Amino acid sequence: MDWDSIVTFVRDQLGNTVVLPIVIAALGIALGQRWPKAIRSGLTVGVGFVGLGLVITLLLGALGPATDAIVSRFGLHLTTMDVGWPVAAAIAFGTTVGALIIPLALGVNVAMLLTRLTKTLNVDIWNFWHFAFTGSLVYLVTGRNIWAGLIAAAVHAVISLKVADITAPAIQKFFNLPGVSIPQGFAVTTVPVVLAFNWVLDRIPFVKDIKIDSATLQKRLGVLGEPLILGVILGVFFGLVAGYDFPKTAVLSVQLGAVMLLVPRIIGIFMEGLVPVSEAARVFFQKHFHGREYYVGLDSAILIGHPITIAAAILLIPTVLLLAAILPGNTTLPFADLAALAFFVAMATPLTKGNLFRTYVIGAFTMVMVLYLTTFFGPNLTQTASDIGFKLPSTVAAGATISALSGGNLYAFINYISAQWLGIFGPIALLLIVGAGAYLLRNYTYSPKEAPTAPPAAEAPKPTVLPPTARPVTT
Repeated sequence: MDWDSIVTFVRDQLGNTVVLPIVIAALGIALGQRWPKAIRSGLTVGVGFVGLGLVITLLLGALGPATDAIVSRFGLHLTTMDVGWPVAAAIAFGTTVGALIIPLALGVNVAMLLTRLTKTLNVDIWNFWHFAFTGSLVYLVTGRNIWAGLIAAAVHAVISLKVADITAPAIQKFFNLPGVSIPQGFAVTTVPVVLAFNWVLDRIPFVKDIKIDSATLQKRLGVLGEPLILGVILGVFFGLVAGYDFPKTAVLSVQLGAVMLLVPRIIGIFMEGLVPVSEAARVFFQKHFHGREYYVGLDSAILIGHPITIAAAILLIPTVLLLAAILPGNTTLPFADLAALAFFVAMATPLTKGNLFRTYVIGAFTMVMVLYLTTFFGPNLTQTASDIGFKLPSTVAAGATISALSGGNLYAFINYISAQWLGIFGPIALLLIVGAGAYLLRNYTYSPKEAPTAPPAAEAPKPTVLPPTARPVTT
């Protein structure tokens, strides 16, 4: 069995629900857990991922037809079709660079752990497709230079690990997820946008004082602000925008209410398996590495269950369609990834301390960036698909290009432009820069500031939402 067959078997046949429990159990044993407890931890995490996958499937299944209805209702006619993350991932993994991405990304991770340039062990191997996506585009623009593509993919992997380290304390505190970080290849690309706009919003009079979080909604709306009821209300809103009749709107409302209620509870199962491993890691590193911290890098899917994240995502769907219609120069028709917009604002919620207003505003600006980047990458992704003999979906019109909202990645763009200007020396220069940055920022972490109107820390309500597990491959 060759390497490609092994990668395909592990990625497509086994999936997160089998491989991740094995990885977690092996990790637990290596960190000193007794094997029965380590196996139980691994299996419990696997069960949590199964539950999370079911709820995410429910969410996407509920929003998918509704977003299709909105696209038809808006009557948008754009030439770059959003084919979604599954197609983009398949294309990225199908290239020469993609076939080597798993050992490359794991090698980069191990090297950074050994040199103490990261605290994150990234076990989210399905989302290595983002690194493969970056590498494949650079491979194409450099005249199929495999080394340029691999170096660009390594640059993306290094950035992902460092952003995961920097944001880990905020993630852990907000979601009560000890020992967890998020190195997912798209989630980390939103972090600079979130931090930049947080900084700007903090300096705008009146705007800086706007705070709409779960506690505020519940306090001002009473029972209407509870996650379950809020999900139902958002379902009604979305059904009306989609032009649904009463039965369809009612079903959508109950489904969204179910997602809002179930995801926080499922995370309890997930944490039951993860906390013992995190504790074993703490003891191990305290004993052997003088108390060095250590994080398990997971998929951003564990973050999307927060009511603020889901609410912002639902509000963003019509917003993104409107932006696609009015932005000058945009050719991307948002379609397949529209139902997964919660993944696009997953990092915004904890970094804005659960502020719906900021999460929505920052999400809108993020999607402006995404639309322009997917427009830019359309011809390149289409050419890459053609090179590997990938059959395009039947929904793509003849002569049109393809892209994916989940491929609108800032780090992919930076790598691409550097390679376009300087050839292989562009990615090499970036690798040196991010390596130096990883060293300089090895102890830096980001902690969101309290909003001016926030209550004292002792009175501040803690978020009750701890996000879910992962799907095979995410945005």
